[in-house]
Amino acid sequence: MAKPSILVTRRLPEKVQARIARDYAAEFNDDDHIFTSDELLRRCAGKDAVLPCHSEHFTAEVIDQLPDSVKIIANFSVGVDHVDLEAATRRGIVVTNTPDVLSDATAEIALLLTLGAARRASEGERLVRSGGWKDWSPSFMVGTQVTGKTVGIVGMGRVGQVAAQRFRGFDMQVRYHNRSRLDPAKEQGAVYHPDLDDLLGHCDVVSLHCPATADSRGMVNADRLARMKDGAILVNTARGALIDDDALLEALTSGKFAAAGLDVFNGEPGGDPRYRELENVFLLPHIGSATVDTRNAMGDRALDNLDSFFGGREPGDRVA
Repeated sequence: MAKPSILVTRRLPEKVQARIARDYAAEFNDDDHIFTSDELLRRCAGKDAVLPCHSEHFTAEVIDQLPDSVKIIANFSVGVDHVDLEAATRRGIVVTNTPDVLSDATAEIALLLTLGAARRASEGERLVRSGGWKDWSPSFMVGTQVTGKTVGIVGMGRVGQVAAQRFRGFDMQVRYHNRSRLDPAKEQGAVYHPDLDDLLGHCDVVSLHCPATADSRGMVNADRLARMKDGAILVNTARGALIDDDALLEALTSGKFAAAGLDVFNGEPGGDPRYRELENVFLLPHIGSATVDTRNAMGDRALDNLDSFFGGREPGDRVA
C-alpha cells in the first residue's frame, strides 16, 4: 500500500523529519522559505495531507482552492487562528493542532518577558554591549520588582495554568479571567474574575494566554488599558492580534505603563516597528515554544494525529 503523501511547509527538527520520511511520501521545504498562497496551493497538488506552521495562512479563499486530495491539515502549532476552521469544515478537511506539549516552554517565556520588561533587561544589555555603561549610582537602571505583586492571567488554559505556577514561585498573588471558572484544585488559590474589565485594575502584571478568535481580537484596547494600574506591565506570549498596537504604544509612551514584554505581534515577522524605538519594551521573535524538547514533542504530536487519521482512527487533537 502506498504511503500517504504529505506537504511539510517548513523545515522541522531532524528527528521529526526522519519520522516523516520513514512513514510518509513527503515533500519538504529544504530552504525553509515562507510559501506564498499560490505556491502553497501548487505544492498541495496531489497531496493527501499538509503539515503547516502558523506562518502559512489557510484563509477561506485558500481552503476553497485546495485540491480534493487534501483530507487533513495537521498543524505544527497550538494556535489555529491561521486556519479558517469553518471553511475547512465545509470542505470536509480535518484540522488538528499540538496542545499540551509546549505549555512549559511558553510559560518560561512569559516569565522571561515579565522579568525582562520589569528589570529593563534589553535596555541594560544594549548599554553594556555598546560600551555605554560608565558608572553606577542608586538611581541607575531602576526597574520594577515583581516579587509579591499581583499577576492577572487572561486565559487559564494549559499554558495559563503552568504560567500561574511559575509566577507563584515569585510569591505573586494570581488572579485570572477565563471563559469559565476552573475547578478549585486547578485554581490553587487563584482568584477568579468572570469580568475581564474587573480583573485588570487589580494587577501589577497582566499576562495573555488566550487564543485569537473573532471575540478576542483587539481585546486589549484603549479602554481596557486605561483600567489597568499605572505602572503596570503587559506580557503577551499568545497572539499579537489580541492587542490594539496604537493603544498599547500610547500607554507605553505616556507613562501609563512601566513596560511590556512581547513575544508575538500583529504583522509577523517584524511587528509594528514603533515598538523597536521604545526602551521600555522587551521584545522576542515568537520563540515561546523554541526548545529542542518542545519542538520535537510538537512534531510527534502532529504526526500522531496524522497516524491516527490515516489509520482510520479519530485524531486526538482534532479542532475541525
